[in-house]
Amino acid sequence: METEHPQGLFEKILFCTDFSPNADFAFSYALALAKMTAGSTLFLLHVVPESDAQFWKSYIYEVENVEEKARQDIEERLERTYRPQVPSSIRFETIFRVGRDWQEILATASEKQADLIVMGRRSQGSLQKAFFGNLTEKVSRQAPCSVLIIPLSYQEMVSRQGGQPSTGG
Repeated sequence: METEHPQGLFEKILFCTDFSPNADFAFSYALALAKMTAGSTLFLLHVVPESDAQFWKSYIYEVENVEEKARQDIEERLERTYRPQVPSSIRFETIFRVGRDWQEILATASEKQADLIVMGRRSQGSLQKAFFGNLTEKVSRQAPCSVLIIPLSYQEMVSRQGGQPSTGG
């Protein structure tokens, strides 16, 4: 008996970016998966860490609308870097949050009822892990859905082979 492939397995994909080269590489996977499902939605999330947000607020009296200006700059970067790659057949929504990255990722995944979270993984030093924990580990352990983590080492391997990741069709 042949088993049918589940249709619409990843209809709502949450891609998380910190604008690193590894995040840009991971975006190709999120986009390829979104292209495989008709009517899919690709949510693109950027979280500004709370400590950075507090830094902005310290200048609130020196620069008018500093938080709004930062939000606009990030939106412009999202639009310039990612939107041109997304075909019109895919719904695309950018989301900007301020807070703890892993908490905001999990909250957004729940709010949007994501079927999949896609994110790049950068290597961290042991001291950074000890103080801050591993973002991808926190997200993958607590996510309400599947998580696809693209490690930096995989990007380096694909680059050495002189190609792009397979997008399945």
